[in-house]
Formats: sequence, structure tokens, C-alpha cells
Amino acid sequence: MEAAKGVAKHILLAKFKDGIPPDEIDQLIKGYANLVTLIEPMKGFHWGNDVSIENLHQGFTHVFESTFESTEGIAEYIAHPAHVEFANVFLPKLEKVLVIDYKPTTVSL
Repeated sequence: MEAAKGVAKHILLAKFKDGIPPDEIDQLIKGYANLVTLIEPMKGFHWGNDVSIENLHQGFTHVFESTFESTEGIAEYIAHPAHVEFANVFLPKLEKVLVIDYKPTTVSL
């Protein structure tokens, strides 16, 4: 197994509070995606809704995946004023949140 050189992933699992309208959630997701244009070490952003049939989501409904050039890039992102401003709007809308950062590992068979 070989860890990716430099690349790091930032995964955020979320459950929005009841009563947050879908159009507001859409705007929050667009704001999250826009951080890629504002924060240089953030190289990619993907998101989706839980579609698992295993029912192990523990109430989390959304997943957000950001790609960075390094773990240092994640630290820069966390401290960046654009992220801080967005987080101050986004996080109060969440009932549950879980964040995991990791370096992808390739498995050679």
C-alpha cells in the first residue's frame, strides 16, 4: 500500500437541522463549493446525499469531500478568512457534523 504523495482529503458528514428549506440548503452547498475559487490549496470539491441501503448513516444525510494539495493545505483552509466566514453561516444550520481528514492510500493487488 502506498500513501498518496501530498494529496489530502477533508470529509465532512452533515445532517441539516429540521426546518431548513431545501433552497437554503442548496445555497449553502453552492457557498461551500465556491470556497474552491477562494482558497488556493483547495483543489476539488464533491458532495452528495446518503443513498446507502445499509442504513448505517447514523442520521447523517450529506457528505462533502474536499481535496487539498497537502495536510498543510487543510490547515491553511481552516484558518482562511473565507472558510471562517462560511463556517460561521454553515455550522449553525447543522444538527450533526463529523469531520475526518486523511491521506488516500492506494492498494496494489
